[in-house]
Amino acid sequence: MKVTPVRFTQDVPAMRRFLVALGLTSTSSSADGGWVSLEAAGGGEVGLHSTATATTATPAGSTELAFSTNEPLEVVARRLQDAGFDSHVVEEPYGRVLRVTDPDGRELEVQGTAVDLHGYSEGD
Repeated sequence: MKVTPVRFTQDVPAMRRFLVALGLTSTSSSADGGWVSLEAAGGGEVGLHSTATATTATPAGSTELAFSTNEPLEVVARRLQDAGFDSHVVEEPYGRVLRVTDPDGRELEVQGTAVDLHGYSEGD
């Protein structure tokens, strides 16, 4: 399981340039430019999401806690349910996602392994 914070921005290309200048490397991006994943050499990952294409009204500059895993999402869901947290797996345009509400009432996402890139490309 990787922690993958998602930063919402009005200007994905500018934020991408900023994070690359900090030393991160682009690992994948959407065809429309509304999503970019970047990794840090020392570990860690961040996703950039355009506020214009987000399905929620999340303001620019907001960062949401998210995760990605190679573990089957149903296994993670079962573990969460055993601990008393309701969760559900949904199909998104970019792949399967597990959604769960944390104890503070915030919905978190766990991104499953992408089998089909659905219009996304790897690398720069």
